[in-house]
Amino acid sequence: MPTLAAPGGDTVLPPFTPGVIFTQIHLGSLVALFLLVAAALYGYGVYRLRQRGDAWPVGRTVAFVVGGLGSIAAVTVTGIEAYDTTLLSVHMVQHMVLSMVGPIFLALGAPVTLALRTLPAAPRRTVLAVLHSRVARVLTFPLVAFGIFVANPFVLYFTDLYRQTLLHSWLHEFIHVHFIITGCLFFWPLLGLDPLPNRWPYPGRALLMVLSVPFHTVLGLTIMQSPTLLAGAYYTSLGLSWTDPKSDQVTAGGILWAGGEIVSVTMLGILVLQWVRQSEREARRIDRALDRQEAEEAAAQARDNAVKITNGTPDGTRVPGSDTP
Repeated sequence: MPTLAAPGGDTVLPPFTPGVIFTQIHLGSLVALFLLVAAALYGYGVYRLRQRGDAWPVGRTVAFVVGGLGSIAAVTVTGIEAYDTTLLSVHMVQHMVLSMVGPIFLALGAPVTLALRTLPAAPRRTVLAVLHSRVARVLTFPLVAFGIFVANPFVLYFTDLYRQTLLHSWLHEFIHVHFIITGCLFFWPLLGLDPLPNRWPYPGRALLMVLSVPFHTVLGLTIMQSPTLLAGAYYTSLGLSWTDPKSDQVTAGGILWAGGEIVSVTMLGILVLQWVRQSEREARRIDRALDRQEAEEAAAQARDNAVKITNGTPDGTRVPGSDTP
């Protein structure tokens, strides 16, 4: 099928269809390299654990590889990537997955815990030093990560930065990586199972998730109702007869609005589930401690009774010189 030249020398594909998602595979990007390396390292870590007889939850592997890396791959190496500079709505799907869906599953995969359990002593100390460094403490502090996560899309879409990402492939690729990193900074301390600093109690984490919902709503509605097109005349300059840039922008805003709320509600559900499980574990721990305390008290009482019987006179015996039987 013919293609159209776009600003910056890129090509614009014909109408977007489901079939093209599987025919436009692109493995030459920085994100694709990251996905391959991350999958290989994670798989090697799980293999090392099993080789020495240690268990690793299958659910964590599925979350990291399928949910995390798989969702990122679905929007960066398939036909979706081929259309993300042609349709704003496609870009918005990509944005949601890279900044929210992928990082959530990556966090649930607990890759840092896996690394700490498999690395030799020296690299393990290095990882711990990085985790507890001042930079890591600042970036992973929930309020800082929340501010970065919320402010980024407003800066991207309401400045000339977004148009520049469409014109320059290297900047476009950088934004993809930036989405993933900022998403991980926000979701990892909230949902992750790794030993990160600045872990808030579950009520505080749930509050941050609730506070993030209005920002997605405001951003989505603003994009839908904006009288001007994002990226200026970029989309109209493509001259596509099969799409209307204004209608596509309304669709993109709706995706951001609805997608943000769906992901946030799902996040709250996961947080509540983790909270309940932690409470159950804590209750079991307290029960075990009480059982141990009762057993120790019973054993101490038994020892005291034994000492009394040994040092005293058994019941039913007669003490010499006494008239009392």
